[in-house]
Amino acid sequence: MAQSNKPRLLAIVGPTASGKSALALAAAKALGGEIISCDSMQVYRRMNIGTAKPTAEEMGGVKHHLIDVVAPDVPFSVAEYVPMAQAAAEEIFSRGRMPILCGGTGLYLDAFLRGGMEDTASDPALRQRLFAYAEAHGARALHERLAAVDPESAAATHENNVKRVVRALEIFESTGVTKTELDRRSRQIEAPYEVTVIGLRYAARELLYARIEKRVDQMLADGLLSETKALLEEGVFEANTTAAQAIGYKELLGYLRGEQSLAEATEALKTATRRYAKRQMTWFGAKDYIQWIDMEREGILRPTEEILTELLQFASEKQT
Repeated sequence: MAQSNKPRLLAIVGPTASGKSALALAAAKALGGEIISCDSMQVYRRMNIGTAKPTAEEMGGVKHHLIDVVAPDVPFSVAEYVPMAQAAAEEIFSRGRMPILCGGTGLYLDAFLRGGMEDTASDPALRQRLFAYAEAHGARALHERLAAVDPESAAATHENNVKRVVRALEIFESTGVTKTELDRRSRQIEAPYEVTVIGLRYAARELLYARIEKRVDQMLADGLLSETKALLEEGVFEANTTAAQAIGYKELLGYLRGEQSLAEATEALKTATRRYAKRQMTWFGAKDYIQWIDMEREGILRPTEEILTELLQFASEKQT
């Protein structure tokens, strides 16, 4: 029963193009809330179209947090996100309003719900040495180093995912604690909030994919290519590998570098977005804290008002 004394908030999650932003806006207006973005790319300034960042008009007068908070050439991670999201939530609570997290970055949400991650000091020099080792000896050799000290992390991380292998080794070599142990400790942190987490899903997968296709076409019409070109010319993608891997940008770089046609790049973008949506659905589908709302019925999108009523019922049940 102690959990009922904790501050209450709402989170709306789901795959890309599922309708999270519109539903969060409707919920914020109904509940007197403000929205905290839970998106690892919307934090970056000037990365607007490719991250499907809501426009001022789409924000509908509702205050949004953790959008445009860091320059695009500056690395940003879950370690920075959680304290910033907590500060935003406390600010919203101080005004007597409800924080509503909205986004599709499951790792950020998990860490926020746990109350954060155990602090692991960053060591840029060590990280650079580890990347240099991988460059000189190969990804497999680096992965074998990880397997020797943290076999569980190694087993869960493909050797070609050099960034994650480096991070796991950086944690161990700078703290003496394995990433596996750190993750275990993080799971034991008591959540500071009582949270209703709503997940949006589509039984008719083709309806979601049609929404993705439409979104990509609209992004291109809105100037995604020009935005990508400007970021490329500024050196953003060279300075920040996280930004360089963002879906919506990396697929267009091949065209901008003359390696493929615009039609090929566009199709690659649509394919990558569909695959990303699948990964998001797999991630969220494994979380037992999510209460699901079906966004369609027999292949037809349900009215927003009907979905909002269901969401408000879930929130009410959580409160009692």
